[in-house]
Amino acid sequence: MEITKLSAREMRKKLIDKEISSKEIIEAHIKKIDEVDGDINAFITLTREEALKQADEIDRKIKDGESIGSLAGIPIGIKDNIVTRNIKTTCGSKILENFIPPYDAAVIEKIKGKDGIILGKTNMDEFAMGSSTETSYFGSTKNPIDLERVPGGSSGGSAAAVKAGEVALSLGSETGGSVREPASFCGLVGIKPTYGLVSRYGVIPMANSLDQVGVFGRDVADAALMLSGIAGYDIKDSTSMKVEDTDYLTKLAEDIKGMRIGLPKEYFNIDMDKRVKEEVLKAVKVFEKLGGEVEEISLPYAEYGLPTYYIIATSEISSNLARFDGIRYGYRSKDYSSLDEIYINTRSEGFGEEVKRRIMLGTYALSSGYHDAYYKKAQRVRTLIKKDFDEAFKKYDIILSPTVPTLPFKLGEKIEDPLAMYMSDLMTVSVNLAGICALSMPCGMVEGLPVGLQIIGDRFKEMNILKAAYAFEREGESNGI
Repeated sequence: MEITKLSAREMRKKLIDKEISSKEIIEAHIKKIDEVDGDINAFITLTREEALKQADEIDRKIKDGESIGSLAGIPIGIKDNIVTRNIKTTCGSKILENFIPPYDAAVIEKIKGKDGIILGKTNMDEFAMGSSTETSYFGSTKNPIDLERVPGGSSGGSAAAVKAGEVALSLGSETGGSVREPASFCGLVGIKPTYGLVSRYGVIPMANSLDQVGVFGRDVADAALMLSGIAGYDIKDSTSMKVEDTDYLTKLAEDIKGMRIGLPKEYFNIDMDKRVKEEVLKAVKVFEKLGGEVEEISLPYAEYGLPTYYIIATSEISSNLARFDGIRYGYRSKDYSSLDEIYINTRSEGFGEEVKRRIMLGTYALSSGYHDAYYKKAQRVRTLIKKDFDEAFKKYDIILSPTVPTLPFKLGEKIEDPLAMYMSDLMTVSVNLAGICALSMPCGMVEGLPVGLQIIGDRFKEMNILKAAYAFEREGESNGI
């Protein structure tokens, strides 16, 4: 039995049945990391000793007949912009290279409370700004499917770690597609929850009105298990919503016959790899076979999603990253003779090129004389994009589209062309602007590379997208896909 190939649910069941111990699970994954991470670079920080101590405690609970949590014994990777008490949290940046937080993020508290075991902090695009995990100060992460290709970004380390079997589950963060795109590129299930479903307390912000913690799993049920483990109201997060606690695993197998499914023509008419489009349209046929009622729909403001997103996101980035000034915490330049020089030199030396670019764009959009023309107008268009989805979900249960318009691209292929990189987010950013939920799951392969199918749902309708994804996944398994 190769432990690292088991699903998270299988690990927990075998743990409860005393077929394997929690320590054996963690040791197997540490061994896997030692074998493969030198090539993949999925982790920035490993927490071997802490993980083994947690494993021993879980084994003790089982031996003594104590109850264990829903994530007991499962090794989990954490994106390195989610703060962890006494464990380095870098955001993939030189400016936070040695930052050790004094507290745990809300999602970390939840994982620990459910006996999940954190195995380390995963690599990411610097401050979550990127679509390839190539902007990290700690080096690029490679796609385990093809080491010459990117794993997607900005949560590429979290996705690569799950795909490579280094952990069973992981957390990422989403601002404009940073969970769904890596899920697509690595052939995983990645969920972007509704804004407000999962606490953002302790997540180092990129753009507060867009950020949301997301999850990765190798299949739909594993991803649902992870989402159930971190969802819920948090008084420490002012954007957290009081919604009924849901065990997303319990209703996964419900029939989707009669489910109303929309296909937005705007998403299928944009310039994309024809092979990606073909695989997604094949997936649509599977939903029809399963009893879904598929119709073409229109989201007329979808074409404005990308420029709207980049104006709003960079504006919030400009404000959020002002706190990194060399005074309060993090890196400080050694070369200065005045307060202004501390600020200028620290930020010039501490931030990478992509972070500086987005700060400049956001500062410009917020500046006197341009605020109304850019930021204010973008907020108005954001409202129109949200209304598009509101209208669609009056009639439809889910919306289907490709996740990314391309296959995983090669390392270095787009890093020097920011506009080409930004185009990777064409089909994902509108979901964040509207604050709704979506997931990406594999729906086919092209020349050995995975194609991602995006399933979009209304606010707090995660169960709809999970049921649809699970039905599609089971149909694929029954046909040997």
